[in-house]
Amino acid sequence: MSPLAQLLYLVGAVAFITGLKRLSSPATARSGNLVAAVGMLIAIVVTLVYGGILSFQWIVIGIVVGSGIGAIFARTVKMTDMPQMVALLNGFGGGASALVASAEYLRYQGGVEGLPLNVGISIQLSVLIGAVTFSGSLIAFGKLQGLVTGRAVTYPLQKTVNAVLFLGTLALLVMLVMHPERSDLFWGLMAISLVLGVLSVIPIGGADMPVVISLLNSYSGLAAAMTGFVINNEGLIISGALVGASGLILTNIMCKAMNRSLANVLFGAFGAGGGGTAAIAGPGGDKTVRQISVEDAATMLAYARSVIVVPGYGLAVAQAQHDIRELADLIEARGGEVKYAIHPVAGRMPGHMNVLLAEANVPYDKLRDMDQINPEFERCDVALVVGANDVVNPDARLPAGPLSGMPILDVDKAKHVIVLKRSLSPGFAGVDNPLFYLENTSMLFGSAKDTVAALVKELPEA
Repeated sequence: MSPLAQLLYLVGAVAFITGLKRLSSPATARSGNLVAAVGMLIAIVVTLVYGGILSFQWIVIGIVVGSGIGAIFARTVKMTDMPQMVALLNGFGGGASALVASAEYLRYQGGVEGLPLNVGISIQLSVLIGAVTFSGSLIAFGKLQGLVTGRAVTYPLQKTVNAVLFLGTLALLVMLVMHPERSDLFWGLMAISLVLGVLSVIPIGGADMPVVISLLNSYSGLAAAMTGFVINNEGLIISGALVGASGLILTNIMCKAMNRSLANVLFGAFGAGGGGTAAIAGPGGDKTVRQISVEDAATMLAYARSVIVVPGYGLAVAQAQHDIRELADLIEARGGEVKYAIHPVAGRMPGHMNVLLAEANVPYDKLRDMDQINPEFERCDVALVVGANDVVNPDARLPAGPLSGMPILDVDKAKHVIVLKRSLSPGFAGVDNPLFYLENTSMLFGSAKDTVAALVKELPEA
């Protein structure tokens, strides 16, 4: 490859790193995304110009079709469906890497004995990781979309079966190194990897989906890096390594936020017990639930000096982010202070709540992560919980239980808590929430969007 091409790849790599750095802050995330996109554009153009492409016909067709599909998805996919979209994109990335590696293997079929050892190993790793990412991401998509049960699916000897399959892939890798001409072993590796991806994600409950999506994102990057070694493309190696490393770091952060190890997430079958929708008096048994009217809730918010909004997936489902921003503006116009408490695993993917609130133009400086906001709840007049459940469950502080040890937002320590929820149904973890029955908690039942809109209408008259 020419020195100019290598220099341009280096420029693209710098753009990737700069963009990734800027993505670490909501205030610079948009520009970081743009910088990284420019870096990818440079890498693509350099590959097309200097990569020895003989015919651009199929490339142009692929660009047109792919860009069209991407534009449609970008304009039509709802924010509540973004986790499913991310899961699909992770899968497509892994699948693309596996296909490119397979094409390189087929290219060597005429004289496969001449396949270099390093290229052969890279091909096999790309196929293994890419196929696991593809099938696992499809299962994650199905769980999030409701096509597959969100509960952890287990069966006898499940871990043993997965271990045997994994050892089988390792055996195939070794055999392929020794006999690269054996195409039957290659396609066997592909098939077992696809099965392994399915069986690895099925036993993971819906509450762990943010961690799974982050991990699959890392897998897709690793698969891309392996493919970069296969086709000797520095841009692909660098970008894939960055995605893989950042995904692993984010996965570690998410696990720490849940106070659980990655092994426990992958093999613990958390949420296998599940939980269904409960009526208002269902999960609480004899416990007393204090309901509050829209008028009384508006009065409480109108005279509060400090309000902390705790958004959850229910906010995303109801698409109430714009209404909550309008409500916050009204509270602030009356002299109150409004902040937003963001739990790392709130929603269905990493950063879900940040993206949702950014869509409603909520100022970045009002967003607080868990460590920043928890000390402020004791001084808070009203904590307004909108569709959140597991991340505010006080039972996580107990020494034993399904959520034991998971760091939570200390909502129950606020002077008053108003919970906006359709019912007392458990969250994605499938466990009851004692927050709903505390003396300082009032429940405002209904759709978050309708309820917040009613509060917006009532607040000026309070």
